[in-house]
Amino acid sequence: MSTPNVTVVRACLRGGAGGSPTAVVLEDGAAPGEQERRRIAVAHGSSHAVYVRHVGDQTELRFFTAEGELPACGHGTIAALALLAAQHGGAEPYRATLRAGGRVFAGRAERVGGMLTAAFDPGLVQLREPTEEERAVVLPTLGLAPHKAGPHVQIAGVGRERMLVPLPTRAAVAALRPDLDRLRAACDRFGLLGAYVHSEPSPDGTLAARIFAPSIGVPEDLANANSTACLAAHLAGRGIHRIAVDMGDVLGSPATITATAGPDLRVELSGTARVVMDPPAHRPA
Repeated sequence: MSTPNVTVVRACLRGGAGGSPTAVVLEDGAAPGEQERRRIAVAHGSSHAVYVRHVGDQTELRFFTAEGELPACGHGTIAALALLAAQHGGAEPYRATLRAGGRVFAGRAERVGGMLTAAFDPGLVQLREPTEEERAVVLPTLGLAPHKAGPHVQIAGVGRERMLVPLPTRAAVAALRPDLDRLRAACDRFGLLGAYVHSEPSPDGTLAARIFAPSIGVPEDLANANSTACLAAHLAGRGIHRIAVDMGDVLGSPATITATAGPDLRVELSGTARVVMDPPAHRPA
């Protein structure tokens, strides 16, 4: 089945370059089946595909990787908003009522120079301490001893849970070489999406992160906005309310995601994007 309305959007750019290529499909007719939805992301050189359908006054988003459907995808939401804003045109910000993963939320996007900036509410973040078993099983797959990851390891979710793993420096994050087969088995065992490893934030709230999510068919994601929302909610408890997270450097496509969190764990995610006509050369490892 052919799907002509596929556009690649590079989401979460840094300085107007890099970003995570995301296949955005505007559905205005017969919807493709699940197998075709899963295939499209890979065929267009992206880890994720987002399917957009207007239903009444709402815009429905569905997210797929090669492994299947996800309840949420932050950079996919940014990509969809950017494309919708580009098609809408006009000087005023584009605003939409979005529906995904069983919830309804607001999103907006506007043109800033030659780029599109999008922002949305990813939903309430759930945080908990990992169990000793989760620490003991997951952390060694990253090459970390359970006691070396520091006291701030968290399990967090907006939708599906993932493990947040702090390391002291950007260099330590960049040096990680996880055992992806063991990590997948560990995440499958505990129902986790993956492991989001991050450096300690600098005084201005900037830091680096990488996410490994082989359980959803993404060995390493170029940019993961929902995991950044989880981290923002966690750091808000330490008095840090705005962060800018650099990702994708190890994969050769630098990306940055910004998140602002309030004391109620509500977060706003934002990122810049660029609509491109052709699939990029990068393909997920």
